Amino acid sequence: MENNNSIIHVILTGGVGSRLWPLSRKSKPKQYLEIFEGKSLFEMTVERNSHLANKVMVVGNIDNHQLSAKVMDKTNTSYINIIEATPRNTAAAIAFAAFASELDDILIITPSDHIIDKMADYNNAIQEAISKAKEGYIVTFGIIPTKPETGYGYIESKGDKVLSFREKPNETTAKDFIARGNFLWNSGMFCFKASVLLEELKQFQPDVYQKSRAVWEANKEGFLDLDLSMEIPSISIDYAVMERSKKIKVVPASFSWSDLGSFESVYEYLVTKGHPIDNNGNMVIGCEKYTVFLGLRNTIFIHTNTANLILQKENSQDVKDIYNDLEKQNSDLLN
Repeated sequence: MENNNSIIHVILTGGVGSRLWPLSRKSKPKQYLEIFEGKSLFEMTVERNSHLANKVMVVGNIDNHQLSAKVMDKTNTSYINIIEATPRNTAAAIAFAAFASELDDILIITPSDHIIDKMADYNNAIQEAISKAKEGYIVTFGIIPTKPETGYGYIESKGDKVLSFREKPNETTAKDFIARGNFLWNSGMFCFKASVLLEELKQFQPDVYQKSRAVWEANKEGFLDLDLSMEIPSISIDYAVMERSKKIKVVPASFSWSDLGSFESVYEYLVTKGHPIDNNGNMVIGCEKYTVFLGLRNTIFIHTNTANLILQKENSQDVKDIYNDLEKQNSDLLN
């Protein structure tokens, strides 16, 4: 064994999942909903990586850390808990995890709300990333795309070299990316040595580095201070480090992956698991009552105790607009 450095699985679990309202609420974001064969996405994330890492760290927020604790308890997983007082985007969240680690520890960063299949391919990709991380690279996971998806950012690559990061494209640009064949979906998963990430962050975003460090140093049993946290610029790790560093590599991964960020992707996933749809592709989620669709195709009916949503599957990305409108009205329906 080389000196006792750990491999740490860091789970980022700050998001609300506004595009899955009304299933996903502030009090129960999508990663905690037990709608995937009795498990939540968070639980599946913990299990998927349990044999790949020897420590687990959860970076969550003050609103959802009890929900995370329940999952960690259910899966009997001991973990290092980091509780953000306020969301400061991924650069800060990842910096906290790195500050909480030993300099030589290898961190595998994953969101808490992804569905992944083809585990042999997944495990191979992780092992490849760990070996590149040991050589001092910051590794991103690029998913080989299956369709011109507009809901994801892309990585333009050549072998394991990153040529560029691209924002979420429109339909035409997405089709162009797929046609060119060297574009991967940006999965939001990373692997690196703690010291390497911190050096790069310090170089490119000294402000985020210093202020995140000050917040981490003042932590009380993992709880972070609100006033100090407000000082940290809210920027993504992609913008802070990935798009600037010369140490980035990409592992093109053939495991099947979805961030279940929309009802369209939830629909596609549930269909593979045998969830019923009628002859015109209509689906009911969350309602036991007999429900019939007449003259409608590819419609999803989502039922909860306080709100229903009826949408055309193709309009899934627009749910966040409803969420934003309810937020402006300060509606209880988001809680």
